[in-house]
Amino acid sequence: MADNTPIDIIHSREYDDPATSKDGRRQSLGPKRDTAIQGAKSGEDIPPDGGYGWVCVASVFWINAHTWGINSSYGVFLSHYLSHDVFPNTSPLMYAFTGGLSISCALLVAPLATYLIHLFGIRVVLNMGVFFETLSLIGSSFVTQRWQIFLSQGVCFGLGMGFLFVGSVGITPQWFYRRRSLAMGINAAGSGLGGLIYSLAVGAIIPRLGLSWAFRILGIISCVVNLVCANLLRDRNKAVGTRFKAFPFPLLKRPEFLLFLGWGIFTMLGYVAVLFSIANFALSVGLSAHQSSVIGALLNLGQGLGRPFVGMFSDKLGRINIATFLTFLCGLFCLLIWTFAKSMGFVSFFAVLVGTVAGTYWATVAPVLAEIIELKDLPGGLSLTWLFLVAPTTVAEPIALVLRDNDSNDRVYLHVQIFTGLMYIAAGVCLWLVRGWKVGDNIRVKEERSSSAIHQDKTGGVVVPQQGGESGDNNSGANCSPLPPKSALWYPHTLVCRMVSAKKV
Repeated sequence: MADNTPIDIIHSREYDDPATSKDGRRQSLGPKRDTAIQGAKSGEDIPPDGGYGWVCVASVFWINAHTWGINSSYGVFLSHYLSHDVFPNTSPLMYAFTGGLSISCALLVAPLATYLIHLFGIRVVLNMGVFFETLSLIGSSFVTQRWQIFLSQGVCFGLGMGFLFVGSVGITPQWFYRRRSLAMGINAAGSGLGGLIYSLAVGAIIPRLGLSWAFRILGIISCVVNLVCANLLRDRNKAVGTRFKAFPFPLLKRPEFLLFLGWGIFTMLGYVAVLFSIANFALSVGLSAHQSSVIGALLNLGQGLGRPFVGMFSDKLGRINIATFLTFLCGLFCLLIWTFAKSMGFVSFFAVLVGTVAGTYWATVAPVLAEIIELKDLPGGLSLTWLFLVAPTTVAEPIALVLRDNDSNDRVYLHVQIFTGLMYIAAGVCLWLVRGWKVGDNIRVKEERSSSAIHQDKTGGVVVPQQGGESGDNNSGANCSPLPPKSALWYPHTLVCRMVSAKKV
């Protein structure tokens, strides 16, 4: 999509400026409309907020369903491996590394994928992802030794998932502004729906057709769906002016970005643990193998149902606000509900409930990062983020298995439950601190623009009023001290004041 046509004709202020009334007075059309007016006047890109963007949303939805969704069914595979000793002399810890390895390889390949997109475009990278994922699943159906399953279901699947994920995750934000979080929530729901479908499917296929045919069926279906969706996607990199930097290390000098990384690291330690442990936890409390696969499917059902609503409320109430609140809430669910779940009904209730909030990170990571850095720097910021998530996604499930108390009769997973809850709470604290910075930064930007507008008005320039970010903040005081300089936004008394203020960010 081409860049917007620059405005090179100066129109009369009274006739053409929609922010000016007939009597010459300035009038505000709302923060989002004012931003659009400013973007049009400066020749900057304005996302269409729909159109072909909805085709892209649908395509990314199904790509997520056949990458992260299939990966979510690993809990069922893990339960089968542990209960049937598929590969002799393989410890539970080694099996656990296989599931974490697929996610960590997907994130580790992010800088390479970002660089290849810069060289060849997204279409090449997406089709590379389809190739590697298909090779992984079909290859897994012929493995006979444990090292082969590590390479196929772990490394190779992770490469395919990584190329598809990195190639597609940054496209939707380019098409939306007001509905960005809703669109991203719908995208993220794909992994939940895919996890639901394939957790049930794998749980039914393995007893009837065997492990090999479960892999082959997944490979054929995912190849067809991903191939179609990958070639329907269309980016707006030229319009946005996207900068593809695989390693934008200057971001690491910014405290808000480091805390954003902390949010991701702690979330992944909790998320992977609950995602891959829930099926085997069901076995530990006396449920059958079929019931454990149902529990895993219910958790993914919760993710599929919850993520669009996470996105919708993020657009209405603030992206950082919702991400912070739901991250805290997930930690409380793990500590206060999971620790008491023992029956099929109670475990099912927890699985659906925690599923709605456990994957909040994936539904909000791109919109939240877009609030911290510029949209054109988003691919580089995400590339660096995925790199930092490699370690926690690799070790999360092994940590969970080590924390199991196998000598206990009914509390095998108690330490895992506490660990998961505390990780989510720590993640929420990190993002809450980012919220405090963002509130202050929005006010600072608003005051800077106000001062600039006054200066332009005095010198006869055209003034276009703007709002600071998307906070809708009309009261810069907010019962706090006056706005400090930019370098002082992290002063403790200022930060705490902004953290508890009722602002939309």
